[in-house]
Amino acid sequence: MKTTPEALQTTVGQRVDLIDTPALVVDLDAMDRNIQRMADFARKHQVRWRPHAKLHKSAEIALLQQRAGAQGVCVQKVAEAEALAAGGVDDITITNQVIAMPKLHRVARLAAQLAARGGRLGVAVDHADGIARLAEAMAQSGSDAGIDVLVEIDVGQGRCGVPPGEAAVPLALAVSRSPRLRFAGLHAYHGRAQHLASSVGRREAIAKVVEAAYHTRQLIEAEGLAVPLITGSGTGTLVHEAASGVFGELQAGSFLFMDADYARNERDPAQPAFEHALYVKTQVVSVRDTHAVCDAGHKSHAIDSGLPTVALLPADRTLRYANGGDEHGLLYADAPDARLPSLGHMLWLIPGHCDPTVNLYDFFIGVRGGLMDGVVERIIRVDARGALT
Repeated sequence: MKTTPEALQTTVGQRVDLIDTPALVVDLDAMDRNIQRMADFARKHQVRWRPHAKLHKSAEIALLQQRAGAQGVCVQKVAEAEALAAGGVDDITITNQVIAMPKLHRVARLAAQLAARGGRLGVAVDHADGIARLAEAMAQSGSDAGIDVLVEIDVGQGRCGVPPGEAAVPLALAVSRSPRLRFAGLHAYHGRAQHLASSVGRREAIAKVVEAAYHTRQLIEAEGLAVPLITGSGTGTLVHEAASGVFGELQAGSFLFMDADYARNERDPAQPAFEHALYVKTQVVSVRDTHAVCDAGHKSHAIDSGLPTVALLPADRTLRYANGGDEHGLLYADAPDARLPSLGHMLWLIPGHCDPTVNLYDFFIGVRGGLMDGVVERIIRVDARGALT
């Protein structure tokens, strides 16, 4: 039987050891500290922060970040924007291209809804046809509301975006000429750089990003069009964009939870010390001479960035998580004298990649007071789970 919201609510006030498994658990204390560190960092460097909500997909968490000073949120999908707007989020940027007319009509409706309550919607473009289609959808909406439009330049991700420089100029001018489209600046995100292992490698990669974004801005402004903002960045490189003097907004999102993949990379000394805050709680369901088996397999965490690691273990027990299939994980003792956990033992896994792991769950279980002795404080809905369109 699928766990219902009502059933989960009965866990509020219970000790962490009573949480059924597998479960997606947020250490609320660690999450709060991460939010405060990000807010302090942005304030110190005088840049806006617009965290990516594709990480947590939760209106409640988005509003928590906004109360701490976040400008709004980024999303990747129209459906994510709709779900968060329904939860009360008013300032949303879709950092992706939207081409299909049915989706663009949804974008136009959402822009009107947000404008009516004092909010705003933004979207990225990288093609003249995309701009024309967006303008057509906005004109057909029957609303006077406008929409912020960012021209995306490909600064190393190798995905969407036009090449930096001359190719971006006619797109920016086309946006500025459309009555309901507001040219809002440049979107320049280098996702590959976020996960480079060395801090020097990340710094060198972002130096090229900054140069490309600055050059593109100069070319557009030479045509008499101001570039109000350059936005981008991620958790792995935010120190460099913040210090550049070129980027005015940081889109980092993973800092909120962190994951095993980020933990494997060298931390830049200037980066805030973000903590792991997202875990999959699991239980040992079988024990053999050579290994133990837990009830959290690949259906409970994403594996695109590697397998999860095991956290919060006593010093005399070093465990390695291995592939056990869809519903099981295999646990091996990595030290010669280490002991395997006993039957029924509860363990905490740090997912390899937070974003797709979150998308596997309907709810977070928020724990206050630590993962060893804390209690369940609240249940947080993953509002945009499965919001793929």
